[in-house]
Amino acid sequence: MPQGEITRLGALFSWQSILFVVLCVAGLALGINYIFGLQATGGLMLEAQYYWIFIGLFGAASFVALPAFKGQKNVPWYDLVAGGAIMVISFWFSTHAWDMVQSGWVSVPFGILIYLLMLELARRSGGIPFLVVVIVLGLYPLIADRLPGIMMGIPYSFDRMIEYHVFNTEGLMGVTTKVVAEIILGFLVFAGVLLATGAGDFFIDLANAGFGKYRGGPAKVSIVASGFFGSLSGSIFSNIAGTGSITIPTMKKVGYPPHYAAAIEACASTGGVVMPPVMGAIAFVMAITIGVDYATVMIAAILPSFLYYFGLMLQVDAYAAKTGMQGMSADQLPKGRDVMKRGWPYLLVMIFLTWGLLYMRWEYYAPWYACVLMFVLSFLRKDTMMTPLRIFETIRAIGVLIAQSAAIILPIAFVVSGLTITGVTGSMTSSLVQAGGDNVYLIIALGVLACFVMGMAGLAIVAYIFLAVTLAPAIIEIGGLNEIAVHFFIIYYAMLSVITPPVGAAAFLAATIAGAKPMQSSFTAMRLGVVIYFVPLFFLFEPSLVLQGDLTPLIYVLPSVIIGITILAGGLEGYLLGFGRVRTILRLPLAMAGFAFSYPGIWGTVVGGIACVVLVGLVWLDNRDSRDKAAIQSAP
Repeated sequence: MPQGEITRLGALFSWQSILFVVLCVAGLALGINYIFGLQATGGLMLEAQYYWIFIGLFGAASFVALPAFKGQKNVPWYDLVAGGAIMVISFWFSTHAWDMVQSGWVSVPFGILIYLLMLELARRSGGIPFLVVVIVLGLYPLIADRLPGIMMGIPYSFDRMIEYHVFNTEGLMGVTTKVVAEIILGFLVFAGVLLATGAGDFFIDLANAGFGKYRGGPAKVSIVASGFFGSLSGSIFSNIAGTGSITIPTMKKVGYPPHYAAAIEACASTGGVVMPPVMGAIAFVMAITIGVDYATVMIAAILPSFLYYFGLMLQVDAYAAKTGMQGMSADQLPKGRDVMKRGWPYLLVMIFLTWGLLYMRWEYYAPWYACVLMFVLSFLRKDTMMTPLRIFETIRAIGVLIAQSAAIILPIAFVVSGLTITGVTGSMTSSLVQAGGDNVYLIIALGVLACFVMGMAGLAIVAYIFLAVTLAPAIIEIGGLNEIAVHFFIIYYAMLSVITPPVGAAAFLAATIAGAKPMQSSFTAMRLGVVIYFVPLFFLFEPSLVLQGDLTPLIYVLPSVIIGITILAGGLEGYLLGFGRVRTILRLPLAMAGFAFSYPGIWGTVVGGIACVVLVGLVWLDNRDSRDKAAIQSAP
């Protein structure tokens, strides 16, 4: 589990918890003041001025909350020094914001100190692999002219590199800080308020009421609950730790093997990050990168997210049917009417947020308005009322979300700066085009490999930022493909590493909770999450699946994809919905036929359709013979 998912704040009113909350209150007040332009005197705050104060406050909060080493429960003196240093230096930089803009003011010695402190936050939040990626790509400008081929770029001296990394819009004063300090800040606050008022329990109860009575109910509850929770938290790992601690033991109790339960939770939590309406920070980075509003990204994510969870749900249902599992008894489940009566305010707030994003186009103002609505609605029930104590708890929870996000996303500025100032992004694009020989399929194959490798090396958001400026232009230039489809293609493939061996961190974490073997859980997650491996190819060549361009093809493409995924899941799991068990010898051909039929191309659909008819017919005959034999044996 990445250390960024663990804090050392201790008891609610411990001194480090109080210090942390004070820093977060100041940071949130600053953010609200800047985002809504509430300055009464002195004019509007400069962007750089706001960014530096934000970095100082939440950088200090991160040093208080995030442990330097695993198991460290106290805040040592050196973390207080580090927190104080980043706050004092950042505040001082904020006083020179005008000079930075007008005359390029810099202070290299203190810039180096900020750079080193940010690297330490990268280590604490993302671990050593993430730190290595940030260091290697961040220091790349120093040796850019000495590297061969596509990696050759414009070199920079160390001092000049620090200037760009720390003081310019290519680095800390650019897109990464904007994402944390402006774009996702309101969504993190909204997630904290929603969860603090009991939304997590509500969504689990809602999933239990809706799916608990069906075969394999706990697994289906895990999928639905983790999807909702992941969409709110935006973190795969906190999703697994939060919902998995409840759903994994329940799945094991009804008969799912530990590795299977772990794989289900890992896949469900992974998909939540790209599930509307909230999604994770990577969606906001995508919106900024391609210059569209967030609502466009959210709408584009609807069908891929549905198809992913549809395939996952089919496989867990097939396993339950194959093994003869039953649903939970009625006395074990909450009543749907009672759940809705208790939790309708959460649904109302989610509908309000979606309306604000899609119809009103409030963008990053929408979650702030939704927070106000949720705060008011919390007073309808005593157990959700935002009392002073609960407000304190909520601010602390929100602060943890922001501190973790800032500690992970802000250091990525050095990666962005290193790739941008050297000019390697353009040269890499042209080199990929040249290596692919103007063959878009070969370039896409290289891109899939690059996405996976980059995803293993660090976080998905790092992989996306790198490939969005190098790979995406090459695919768009050669293939003439839809820009949003291409960027979603990169996001989905960059996410694969968290469930795929040998680095499947999400599967490994879920395996720890389940008491299962990590590699076995990862391979099982790879099979269960199979849709995420090929759906990106589908919407890459058929942009209507991300609701782009002409939507007429959806009339025939979407049904074929749904049917194909159903048949594919039946082949992989050994049980075809509506037909019964699939013989071992037919499983692989059935899975391949389902893939071919779902692929959005005329020849693949025709050939796959014929194969599906033949193979499904064989499955039907096998199960008919089994039923006839069973009937004869049971006859008097």
